[in-house]
Amino acid sequence: MQRLSTSQADFEARLKALLAFETAQDPAVDAAVAAICDDVKTRGDAAVVEYTNRFDRMSSANMAELTLSREELQAAYERLDAAVRDALEVAAERVRRYHEKQLSTSWSYEEEDGTLLGQQVTALDRVGIYVPGGKAAYPSSVLMNAMPAKVAGVGEIIMVVPTPDGEKNDLVLAAAYIAGVDKVFTAGGAQAVAALAYGTETVPQVDKITGPGNAYVAAAKRRVFGVVGIDMVAGPSEILVVCDGDTDPDWIAMDLFSQAEHDEIAQAILLAPSEAFLDQVQASIAKLLPAMPRRAIIEASLTNRGALIAVKDLDEACDIANYIAPEHLELSVAEPEAWLPKLKHAGAIFMGRFTSESLGDYCAGPNHVLPTSRTARFASPLGVYDFQKRTSLIRVSEAGAQTLGRVASLLAHGEGLTAHAKSAEMRLKD
Repeated sequence: MQRLSTSQADFEARLKALLAFETAQDPAVDAAVAAICDDVKTRGDAAVVEYTNRFDRMSSANMAELTLSREELQAAYERLDAAVRDALEVAAERVRRYHEKQLSTSWSYEEEDGTLLGQQVTALDRVGIYVPGGKAAYPSSVLMNAMPAKVAGVGEIIMVVPTPDGEKNDLVLAAAYIAGVDKVFTAGGAQAVAALAYGTETVPQVDKITGPGNAYVAAAKRRVFGVVGIDMVAGPSEILVVCDGDTDPDWIAMDLFSQAEHDEIAQAILLAPSEAFLDQVQASIAKLLPAMPRRAIIEASLTNRGALIAVKDLDEACDIANYIAPEHLELSVAEPEAWLPKLKHAGAIFMGRFTSESLGDYCAGPNHVLPTSRTARFASPLGVYDFQKRTSLIRVSEAGAQTLGRVASLLAHGEGLTAHAKSAEMRLKD
């Protein structure tokens, strides 16, 4: 891993280079995705089946063979080992309970002249959730995407998940059963995103698509945005650990591994006000890495994009954390709450030595779909609010129209919009 220090004259430049990640779309990927999306829009089911057979090494004759019933989801649920099933239920309940706190309600107020102003909150009619498949199975992604949609009151949840070589994962399907997913299609990639966005003979058109995926999925989400809503276009996973030097260095090393093992381009960074502690963590990394099943991925991630950074103090660490705006921020210090007022930008903050980031990925309750690539400066975790929309309510009384009409008339004339002005003026008594 790189060793940096804020005392270096070129620290800012080196940090900027470390954080740099090219988010521009690969032209070849974009061109391939454009062709797939256009084909699905034109040919519907036939195109989805064709691309799924090609990319996932399947031999499905039609969409019926790519459709799973609720009974099949229930069967997968019942096949699980009892302990695993119980763990999935506990996680689902915690995620549901947390997201219930996010529910927005409609409101209104009436002014003295009888004018009513307010907001009506309604759930989306139908959403699509994309769940990655292939190299790994992610039942947690099912829960994190479907549960807030369910809590929000979404009418129908459609899930797409690739099943390369036709292999279905019982944990993923069981999670869909627990979360109340209505329809599941075993298709992935750009063709699944396009099917959700445009609708086919079998796949219903949705209003919004959420969930992570590979470069082709990200490119497809970009392309269909505007036809449907999307949650975000996520980059590689990230963890930033701020430590005072008193946490077990083995714990910190493993916390860095927990995100590095996702992908060779994932990012793991440690900030600490002690070079000696950074040495200890570096030794722990060397000791623990050989036993990791995903050693090659972790090693590539730490070598290419990881860093151990010495800071002057925790105040400076918080300033740097705000600049990095990480997806996951572990605050592994004695009194984490005391530092919260200084921390403005992070997808999720994990407070205290016992709060490993992995708990947030699976079962703490808050959502693990988080902004990456410094977008936590302006973006938020996935939540119930992503599955609700707000409609403004305006009911102007006759008396209110006399006051507001004159204001609107003056402003409309100022903008040169005569019809706007006259529309308001016609309701004036004099």
